[in-house]
Amino acid sequence: MKDPREIASMAELRAEIDAHDAKIVAMLADRARLIDRAAELKPAEGMPARITARVNAVLENVRAEAQARGLDPALVEGIWRGLIEWSIAREEKVLGKGEAE
Repeated sequence: MKDPREIASMAELRAEIDAHDAKIVAMLADRARLIDRAAELKPAEGMPARITARVNAVLENVRAEAQARGLDPALVEGIWRGLIEWSIAREEKVLGKGEAE
């Protein structure tokens, strides 16, 4: 990643942002494949799609990571809440609805 202070024009800045966006989308696609695998593995372990303790742990983890990197934890939590709900809905298509505390 370029140091933002070294970027001299908006065109260069936008290209850098676009490159980062592409990396983020690729990582989200990888994460979605992991969610699909979770939906395959959970039945053998008797797990539902939604596991409240895991949801809370993931949110705590990303908030801490955001804080450590100087990013607003509330922003990251909001993004991850949407991602988690999407992931649970994706798993529920395979597993059905249900929740573990």
